[in-house]
Amino acid sequence: MPKAKSASASKGKIFVLDTSVILYDHNAILEFQEHDIAIPISVLEELDEFKKGSDTKNFEARQFIRFLDSKAKNKSLQEWNSLNGKTKGRFKVIMSKVAKSQDANRVFMGNKMDHQIINAALKLKEDEPDRTVILVTKDINLRLKAKALNMEAEDYETGKVKDVDTLKLGNAQVDGFPQTIIDTLYKKMVISLDKVQSKVPDFKPLANQYFILKSSKSSVLAYYNPFEDQLELVEKRQAYGIKPRNAEQAFALHAVMNPNIKLVSLSGVAGTGKTLLALAAALEQRKDFRQIYLSRPVVPLSNRDLGYLPGDMKAKIDPYMQALWDNLKHIKNQYDEKSKEFKLIDEMVQSEKLLVTPLAYIRGRSLSNVIFIVDESQNLTPHEVKTVITRAGENAKFIFTGDVFQIDTPYLDEHSNGLSYMIDKLKGNSIFATVSLLKGERSELANIANELL
Repeated sequence: MPKAKSASASKGKIFVLDTSVILYDHNAILEFQEHDIAIPISVLEELDEFKKGSDTKNFEARQFIRFLDSKAKNKSLQEWNSLNGKTKGRFKVIMSKVAKSQDANRVFMGNKMDHQIINAALKLKEDEPDRTVILVTKDINLRLKAKALNMEAEDYETGKVKDVDTLKLGNAQVDGFPQTIIDTLYKKMVISLDKVQSKVPDFKPLANQYFILKSSKSSVLAYYNPFEDQLELVEKRQAYGIKPRNAEQAFALHAVMNPNIKLVSLSGVAGTGKTLLALAAALEQRKDFRQIYLSRPVVPLSNRDLGYLPGDMKAKIDPYMQALWDNLKHIKNQYDEKSKEFKLIDEMVQSEKLLVTPLAYIRGRSLSNVIFIVDESQNLTPHEVKTVITRAGENAKFIFTGDVFQIDTPYLDEHSNGLSYMIDKLKGNSIFATVSLLKGERSELANIANELL
């Protein structure tokens, strides 16, 4: 049996993984091809604090711990261990020893876990002078601290969207379109893609893509139906009293109420109507589904599960879900208090036909015959988005809303959040539609704030 190569004999790089990377993706250790992976002992200590709980980061921590355990049976973690034969590199746990050149605790005046991780990477760099050692972390400030001590540091790139402009391809404006095609759409409401391309050869729409088609005289709202291979007229229809105020809002309502589209993303800045439109369209389809679920990411304090908060489940999650209740109240206010439509929403809430629930409590469930709306989904990781969507059972529809440029989670950005990842990976799929809402409709004051502040 041949002996394993020593670390110094290897020509590959050594990547030192921070806790934030593992909590983002427990499979990160397998994403560095033939290169070796070092795990600081302080990372294991931090993971120990995250192993309990029902949140996704708790799941990630547990999965990674189990993976290390399976790979290190009867082996020392301080020695290089193979990850996956010849196709992957090796891994080991490194101690938080201080290098001769620098001590992060002394430089930054404090004994913190981040400093111990930097020290472990610096000591490894000192011990392996012939190899490139790189600290990988999703913590921007940790990268800056490492670089301040001449330690190479970078973000975890797997799953990141390279070009966020492609996320806006779900709807587009096309100028100079033939008037005859626009006239046909208004008259017959549909036109085959072959006939369109006979006059506009470069027109190659994605599945479920929306368009504002403009000629020199008029314009039309259109949608490409991939099942029928044709362009269809999009009419501005209302949903539970909510009327679209612009073309993009008309597209959003069309997508959410299209029975052939099972997954919808609505993205845009605050005040564009994402959540309101999703809720109104869901209520309009209430007879077609057993339940309507409303949810948004919950960030418990100090890594504590919601169970630590006082009160029953409703009291625990209400502060996080207030924006959803505000939108429901706005929809109710479209009607008189004595009207059937006004009372119906209260009845749906009381009977749990309309249910507000935290995302952390859907793991392991199968959600059939439901509409599931996930608000502020830009605060989810790609793995969390996948976890939600894989809960879909028969006759389930999922709607994700959010703004990829307004992220509250410190380890995510417009390139690495779950909403961006989902749009990038699924655009062009026949059961997926994405709409970018561009114009704020909340108020003139809100529009000024978005544009000028």
